[in-house]
Amino acid sequence: MPPSSPSMASTLRAYALPLILFAFAMLYQLLLIPNYFPPSHYDVLKIDTYSPVDKVRDSYHTLQSNWNSSPQVPDTCQFLKIQYAYELLTNPSWKRDYDLFGIDDQLHILENASKNCAGKRISELDLPLLDVPPPSGPIDHSHKVITALDFQSIFPVTKPWLIQLYSSGSKRCAQFSESWNKIASLLHPFANTGMVELGEVQLAVYLADKRSTGKPYFRNGIPYLLAIPPGCRDVKCFSRFDGELTVDKVTNWFATTVLALPQINYYSKESLVPKLFGKSSHHKVKVIFFTKSGERAAPFIRQAAKDYWDYASFAFILWREEESSYWMGAFGVESAPAVVFLKDPGVKPVVHHGSVDNSFFLKMMENNKQQELPQLRSVTSMELGCDPHGYSRAGYDTIIWYCAIAVGRPGLALNKMREVYPQTMCRVKETLSKPNEADASSDNQTLAPAVEVIKRKRLTFAWLDGEKQKDFCRFYLGPASEQTCGQHTGVDDIPQLFIIRYLRNSSAMDTKTQEKPTWKSLLMKDLEGEHDQAGQFVARYKGASDISEISQWIASIIKDGDTRELPFFTLRTPALVPDDKDPGWSRTAQKVPLENLKQRIQGVVRGLLVYQEDPRIGPFLLLGALISMGSIWFRRNQAQTSESNPQSQPSSEEPSQDERNQRPRDGLRRRQTKDSTKNQHPSMTDSEPKGAYQIPLSDSESE
Repeated sequence: MPPSSPSMASTLRAYALPLILFAFAMLYQLLLIPNYFPPSHYDVLKIDTYSPVDKVRDSYHTLQSNWNSSPQVPDTCQFLKIQYAYELLTNPSWKRDYDLFGIDDQLHILENASKNCAGKRISELDLPLLDVPPPSGPIDHSHKVITALDFQSIFPVTKPWLIQLYSSGSKRCAQFSESWNKIASLLHPFANTGMVELGEVQLAVYLADKRSTGKPYFRNGIPYLLAIPPGCRDVKCFSRFDGELTVDKVTNWFATTVLALPQINYYSKESLVPKLFGKSSHHKVKVIFFTKSGERAAPFIRQAAKDYWDYASFAFILWREEESSYWMGAFGVESAPAVVFLKDPGVKPVVHHGSVDNSFFLKMMENNKQQELPQLRSVTSMELGCDPHGYSRAGYDTIIWYCAIAVGRPGLALNKMREVYPQTMCRVKETLSKPNEADASSDNQTLAPAVEVIKRKRLTFAWLDGEKQKDFCRFYLGPASEQTCGQHTGVDDIPQLFIIRYLRNSSAMDTKTQEKPTWKSLLMKDLEGEHDQAGQFVARYKGASDISEISQWIASIIKDGDTRELPFFTLRTPALVPDDKDPGWSRTAQKVPLENLKQRIQGVVRGLLVYQEDPRIGPFLLLGALISMGSIWFRRNQAQTSESNPQSQPSSEEPSQDERNQRPRDGLRRRQTKDSTKNQHPSMTDSEPKGAYQIPLSDSESE
């Protein structure tokens, strides 16, 4: 039977791919390409692209004379297009920007005029359409202007660069000049800023974006901002700004993407306590900014948040007049802008009204980075002098020094004891400030030892988190640490007070300077590893929480420690556990110094969108459709030919039993013939000579 012809549905299914490709090719060529490549201003004037200014003028005058001589009234909207093209292409700066980079940042003027041109005559139009800027330009050139000659000197600089590409004839660049000055002033301590005029054609083309055809352009027009991080020597590692050109957004982009500075969040009256105080570490000072603008933190504030991350937590609050009474009662803030430093419980906040600059704020941070009663932590033990490795605030020559520590689990009980300590220090400092007065009361005489050690920086007050530093806490309190150290056990938390007397081990220090054989030196290092370099004597306070009594007790311990031979131990003290992990933004900044994941995805999408304007896409789709259609037709034609010639196909009938038995014998015979042929002598022939026959034998059975 002849093969049946395929149905229309099966044919359409078979050719679905080439039909889809063909449809996309036609859609791209007929609809998308005309939108991506509209008629240029040269086409409006009916001259060749990149024609010189003289030819532009000649064409304009020719069109104008034709209108004047024509009896018909010329189209006003068409006249606007010609007038706009003439004014744009006769200005050298605008023509250069349009020819090289396709910049036409005044096109909105033509669009607005075209909307209002209906019913108007040419004489009623407000001409010229474009305002020509002065020759010098309104742009501030006080910032460094980078040329192609000194561009190479940028790369060895350790600071990153923020570069603005601008045109001296652009109104947008002139309007952005003031914002650029603010951006440069905010980034001055952390980055270099420079400007590149589009007249530096070679450098501007190198820094510009590239279309799929290789032509340079600026995706958001000019001014155009890009950042060059330290160590970057190729255009691939440049970071380009795509957002709105405002001071807040540009500085935030540069601080986050290039400088890798942490973000500082805004909090409301309701979220400040649970999200800032509840989640941040107890030992950190809370630095709160009040602002009316709602802008993000300046780069110098974010840099301070990064540098003082171990000491302080930062927050921003948007000032509202209806909440002014609340902030006045809570922190003593009268108006914005203001900065508040919150320290220990019960300590009055430090409030500064008014704006701050970089140097002034860093001084404030250095003076207020510690709590009134600092916390003993791994990063502060050396600075406080509460370190058994021999570090003292009084210097390395000091033999004896002291550290008074309040320890407990974080809570109300520990906060009350922390409130007592600053008052105790204030009382001792008051006595220290009046050493020459005639007042010789018994209290002053008793506190004299404490006054002396504070004067020489031999006494430090601190508090310890007994929950996190449980090993350190139990090491000093021993059996009395159940209600003070470690996790909450359900019983009442009882904070405690103890003082450590450090005695520098001078013999251990002397062994470091003596020359010894190698094996003795290694033995001494092992012994030093098992013991601290300072002997320690620990005294625990067991009295009432009275300021006067605590002061007297501390003074008596110091007096005995300086005058008596007290016992001490030199066993290895447990190390202080770091309170906080490394911030996530610091690890991210090391791994991805330029862009985060979101920015990388946006970069990939932008790179793909560039190709949608490529005029080669339509022909490629059409070529793919033709190749796919040809290959499908060839395969279907082969299938139909094989179906129409069934005799050429191998028989599908089953062989008989005799045929199956005959096949092994035939195979054996062929193998034997092949083996006998291999063993023949080379002189013997394989075929019989022509006309040869066999002579029968006389004694053969045929007779």
